Amino acid sequence: MHNKLKGLVVVILCLGVVLALAGCGGGGDSSAKPAAESKLSGNITAVGSTAMQPLAEQAATQFMAKNPDVKIVVQGGGSGTGLTQAAQGAAQIGNSDIFAEEKSGIDASQLVDHQICVVGMAAVVNPSLNIDNLTRQQLVDIFTGKTTNWKDVGGSDQKIVLVNRPKASGTRATFKKYALGGAEEAAGIEEDASGTVRKIVKDTPGAIGYLALSYLDGSVKAVSIDGVAPSKENITTGKYPVWAYMHSYTKGQPDTAVEAFLSYLMTDDVQKTIVPQLGYIPETDMKITRDSAGNIKNK
Repeated sequence: MHNKLKGLVVVILCLGVVLALAGCGGGGDSSAKPAAESKLSGNITAVGSTAMQPLAEQAATQFMAKNPDVKIVVQGGGSGTGLTQAAQGAAQIGNSDIFAEEKSGIDASQLVDHQICVVGMAAVVNPSLNIDNLTRQQLVDIFTGKTTNWKDVGGSDQKIVLVNRPKASGTRATFKKYALGGAEEAAGIEEDASGTVRKIVKDTPGAIGYLALSYLDGSVKAVSIDGVAPSKENITTGKYPVWAYMHSYTKGQPDTAVEAFLSYLMTDDVQKTIVPQLGYIPETDMKITRDSAGNIKNK
């Protein structure tokens, strides 16, 4: 009888342990629900470089399709505007095709640089002109107003019509620095939007301007410089000098939604698809690097 009582005590004790474990979750609770996944949400304004605008717009459209609670508005205005608005906190992203250090009046130490890709830039002429190549000096003479007729550079007897960009334009800053050697452009038609520049050059006999290669669609003619064409191969190897990094600047470290969008810009969805399709160059394809002072090094 004594042994039976001991056995009953052991059973009761074991049952108590099992129940205790179950109460602590050791046995699991089929009614417990997993924590809800956090979804990205927020509003993002990206302002600045019109050279980068086609890329930013298409990437934003794809990102919003994947993250419907995020709204991204992409605006142009030029690199200077993008840098200024990012520095002032008026925009979450300032898109620029110049380094913040190159823009006067900008405290670059406040901004974080996110380099997205590379874009080449070319002098473009009205397609009716029989001009395919200009020397560096001819280009300088044309844009400074010294040469005013195409016959002086091997073309037909036709007045040269300059189509310039405003001072806030990063494309203007890059073209001036690397194509014109810093020479100041003469007055001409001034237009901010790259798409409008393309249309003016296409529709105006004798016109010359400059555009990012992402805007070349066959309606205007890109001009070689000193016999070197503005091709991807010549840009990646450093033979053609007129190119720029596409930067997305933020004031300090970005918040969650902005950081997610900037990370998305570096995914294969963008870098291996949108970037080459739109005429940009993935930074990984570059054989050289260039700093804000224009110093070039081989990778």
